[in-house]
Amino acid sequence: MSKHEDANLILKLYDLRRESVMREARAWFFNFNPQSVQDFVDVMVSDKSGYYRMVVSYWDMAASLVNHGAIDEQMFNDANGEHLFVFSKVEPFLPELRTTFGAPQYLENLEKLSRRMPNIDERLTSMRERIKQWMALREQRAAKAAGAEV
Repeated sequence: MSKHEDANLILKLYDLRRESVMREARAWFFNFNPQSVQDFVDVMVSDKSGYYRMVVSYWDMAASLVNHGAIDEQMFNDANGEHLFVFSKVEPFLPELRTTFGAPQYLENLEKLSRRMPNIDERLTSMRERIKQWMALREQRAAKAAGAEV
């Protein structure tokens, strides 16, 4: 496949991310901070199940396109980072999620793509630290806003 065709597929994937429900799902996922497999189970039986499934299945689908050679891997990784953000949230729980959901291949494409990245363990650790910082900032802002409302 030519670089232009790869680029067009990446741009199509980007357009899909801009769809209004997908934007809502991504915004929700940004604030989803799982600490256990039970957090995933709770989401799956909540009104946010669709959001969760939309985000993780989107990135697993995109990863499958890369894994099967439809999109150049380096170009995809250079143009995207959100798949690592998603993977960083699910990765610690993947073996247990696969067992709990009875799905041995659950998010396998996303995992394969992510694991091929250089220094993936360090990148995931760094991503998780940034997520902690964002969550702390969000909590500080919420507390400040709550204090201003009183």
